[in-house]
Amino acid sequence: MSGRIGIGQRLYQGQVSVNFVGRRRTWYVISAIILLVSVGALLFRGLNLGIEFRGGADFAISNATCSVEQARTVAEAKTGAQAIVTSAVNGTIRVQTESLTADESSVLAGQLADLCGVPKSEIKVQVVGPTWGSEISKKALQALVVFLLLVTIFLSIYFEWRMAVAALVALAHDLVITIGIYALTGLEVTPATVIGLLTILGFSLYDTVVVFDKVKENTRNIAGQSVLTYSEAANLALNQTLVRSINTSIVALLPVLAIIIIGAGLLGAGTLLDLAVALAVGMAAGTYSSIFIATPFLAQLKERQPAMRSLTARVNARRAQAGKGRTGDLDDAGGEGDFAITTRVDDTVRNQPKRVSRSRRSKS
Repeated sequence: MSGRIGIGQRLYQGQVSVNFVGRRRTWYVISAIILLVSVGALLFRGLNLGIEFRGGADFAISNATCSVEQARTVAEAKTGAQAIVTSAVNGTIRVQTESLTADESSVLAGQLADLCGVPKSEIKVQVVGPTWGSEISKKALQALVVFLLLVTIFLSIYFEWRMAVAALVALAHDLVITIGIYALTGLEVTPATVIGLLTILGFSLYDTVVVFDKVKENTRNIAGQSVLTYSEAANLALNQTLVRSINTSIVALLPVLAIIIIGAGLLGAGTLLDLAVALAVGMAAGTYSSIFIATPFLAQLKERQPAMRSLTARVNARRAQAGKGRTGDLDDAGGEGDFAITTRVDDTVRNQPKRVSRSRRSKS
């Protein structure tokens, strides 16, 4: 019957366990390497900010017959500065230039219309000033600060401040990695990207809270026993929620990948790509951090408490005593602990002589 039990049930019952907490140094090293690459890309490559943040003019040309190189040549000749020209799968060419006046934008739109064989009225022109982008950045930063403040208060009240710190470390971990991916790949950062970044904070927090809730359940009144240390109880909670975390992440990632492949790849919806990439990277990083960073870091903070250090010492002493009972001489094991007494009783029962029948005893 036990052979039919699934891996999820075996993890929940503790029959199978992955030592996530005990190997936290390994996970820390892996995360440190990823974070260093992300920060390095951010410092040396920088972010490819969209015109919403840096300001400029954007020309979207549907069903264009010209090439990207031809459109770039015309745009740079008119503005005298470098232009960013991209082409979507559906044949739309997007030309981005520095800030232009209304008259300059109208002239360039006419030149692009003649070059690409489309009516001027069908070219979508958008002129954005840099102040609009700075306003978006300011609002996003304010939203992030308020979010983190509320999260800290909630986790400190519902759990404790150490769990709040561990959750914030995991959130910062996810944000840096996601931003680093954008810097490394050169993907354009747009307001949709900012929305995606704020969205993944909630997803990462949800996954971490699910694990922490199980940790709280497993470690309630843990100082009153001497069987498991805090790290072991936390690791058990992590294994018990592992399958749920993975399943939740896969279900959440599937529609996001569909947006990237179909919406951005086949249909050429650039805004969907900006949003979906942030969601995909953030969700993957959030799942990783809730398993490999948040809970191990929480256990590390808790193990510094005097009560948890005392608990660890009692657990180790009990196990050392039990180990002596297993390997010592059974005849000398009396009074050495519960395990030794049980062993002697079992041995006595197994070595009892055979009973002699009443008829044989009367003949003797």
